[in-house]
Amino acid sequence: MSKHGWLRGAVSLAALVPASLALAQDAAAPEALPAEVAAAADTIPAAATVIGQDLNLWVLILHASIPVQLVMALLVLGSIASWMIIFRKKAQLDGARRSADQFEEKFWSGVDLSAMFREATKPERSIGGLEAIFEAGFREFARLRQKRGVDTRTQLEGAQRAMRAQLSREMDDLEHNLEFLANVGSISPYVGLFGTVWGIMISFQGLANVKEATIATVAPGISEALVATAMGLFAAIPAVWAYNRYATKVERMNSRYEAFAEEFSSILQRQSHAEEH
Repeated sequence: MSKHGWLRGAVSLAALVPASLALAQDAAAPEALPAEVAAAADTIPAAATVIGQDLNLWVLILHASIPVQLVMALLVLGSIASWMIIFRKKAQLDGARRSADQFEEKFWSGVDLSAMFREATKPERSIGGLEAIFEAGFREFARLRQKRGVDTRTQLEGAQRAMRAQLSREMDDLEHNLEFLANVGSISPYVGLFGTVWGIMISFQGLANVKEATIATVAPGISEALVATAMGLFAAIPAVWAYNRYATKVERMNSRYEAFAEEFSSILQRQSHAEEH
């Protein structure tokens, strides 16, 4: 090979090296993403943030449909009324138990019945429970005893009727509003379920306008609907517990009142026989 031919081959080889390096770099570089895919990838964190922010109780309630909001409002009102009744009924039953304990302690201490009756009938006093039953029975017994020609049996039966009537009034007062607790406890879950069914129905109807249904599309509506069921259970559970507890206490007080009425009737009967003899 001549000297000039060797120089021309070296120059050609040197020119091919940069071109080969450029091709290798282009092959190693990743392909560019389409503009739509890149934009979608950029919006994924933002969408996840919005969904995470929407999973809030107040937001779910405010974004719910009008019927579901009405159901929630009804359940909230029922829950508030139930808690008010629960606290008032507890104070009432505790007061009735303390009053019965105090009266029975005084009654069985040997105090004169006429003196107890005069104290119970003072104008400034407000009586209830066992003391009211005692006052009603002794009042009727004393009234019939003052009449001429009324035998002992009639006097005793009159006193018993008066005590039964007063006992019925006392029990009506203790049982007041227990029916409301029972209704809230039994109806609230179904009211909440109605709100849930309605909300899910609205959510699925909204899918008709969406080309591609995803979990992000359905989840907010279903979450709003399930809040109604949760609120129904929140209103029902305390009401059922309170009704069962207070109904048992009222039944115990009823048994206690009836036992006292029977014992007081026996005392009046012995007193009548003692006066006859």
